[in-house]
Amino acid sequence: MMNPAKNTICLWYNSGAEEAAHFYAKTFPDSFVGAAHRAPGDFPSGKQGDVLTVEFTVIGIPCLGLNGGPMFKHS
Repeated sequence: MMNPAKNTICLWYNSGAEEAAHFYAKTFPDSFVGAAHRAPGDFPSGKQGDVLTVEFTVIGIPCLGLNGGPMFKHS
């Protein structure tokens, strides 16, 4: 029996979370893309249907891609 993950890695993207998730899934073994969560309506920096988050697994490690935009810079 596998132990459930204790943590999920969250990766912030300007807008390419879904594309990145598919890239990781094709590149690494034991990797796949799960659910993509889309905006239910228009919002200040986007429109209805834009991907907000995407769930994916890389080498068995659960990840969440967040299309957070360029507002915050890495530090």
